[in-house]
Amino acid sequence: MNILVTGANGQLGNEIRIVSKDSKDRYFFTDINQVEGQGTTFLDITDIEAIRSIVKEEDVKCIINCAAYTNVDAAETNEELSEKLNAEAPKNLAIVMQKVDGVLVHVSTDYVFGKETYNTPCKENQKGTPTGIYGLTKLHGEQNIITSGCEYLIIRTAWLYSEFGKNFCKTMFNLTATKPRLKVVFDQVGTPTYAYDLAKVIVDIIDSRKYKGNTGVYHYSNEGVCSWYDFTKMIAEYSGHTECDIQPCHSNEFPSPVTRPSYSVLDKTKIKATFGIRIPYWTNSLKVCVNNLQK
Repeated sequence: MNILVTGANGQLGNEIRIVSKDSKDRYFFTDINQVEGQGTTFLDITDIEAIRSIVKEEDVKCIINCAAYTNVDAAETNEELSEKLNAEAPKNLAIVMQKVDGVLVHVSTDYVFGKETYNTPCKENQKGTPTGIYGLTKLHGEQNIITSGCEYLIIRTAWLYSEFGKNFCKTMFNLTATKPRLKVVFDQVGTPTYAYDLAKVIVDIIDSRKYKGNTGVYHYSNEGVCSWYDFTKMIAEYSGHTECDIQPCHSNEFPSPVTRPSYSVLDKTKIKATFGIRIPYWTNSLKVCVNNLQK
């Protein structure tokens, strides 16, 4: 089967490049950003005719959509662009896949939750209550895919990090090495997700063809729960950056144009039961990433 990956030069796309090398399927990678040394085909997923053309030319039967507008703060003043990339573009991909009887694997976010007060892990059928434009437009994207009539897997994830691109883990890896003291919020709770782990799950599900007959919304993050403060403490410990004095603080000490979810732990019972997967604990995966960053 021929599989097209969008947003291939981002965190998850780069991990899929690595994981898919042993797949029996043919993967090829697209993005609007070209990176030297990466084999990437240019594709603007806001252009439905461009999608139709490449799907026909390459006989694509599966699209993995890793592309999104992910700047949470900037989305508040760029709602039109956020809607275009996070809602309209996934709709384009779904329409094209529906016409060729293909499957769309779409990556969504824990930011579709957050406005309601709760302290138990979010289930897939829980009502979306986003706190900002980013989460709202990602929710719109999910809704557009669901109503398109295509076969789909929507996989919501959270706190994604990797050795690639810009992310919290890399930022704190560097800051704990260079700053004598840091303040990090402790009143936002979720689960870090190593992009390699998520990429492996996606590729394994496609390889096994178990997605057939299992259309729906799923949750995936690593196992466990922590705050951003806890996350930072473990990054520093595994990096050996123990000289940095890391202190907890409240979210309101870092003013932001958008209120982030205070609790967005994802319930992963469904994806584990449906596809028979085991999910690594978040600290075990973090050790792997930090070791790779140190190399």
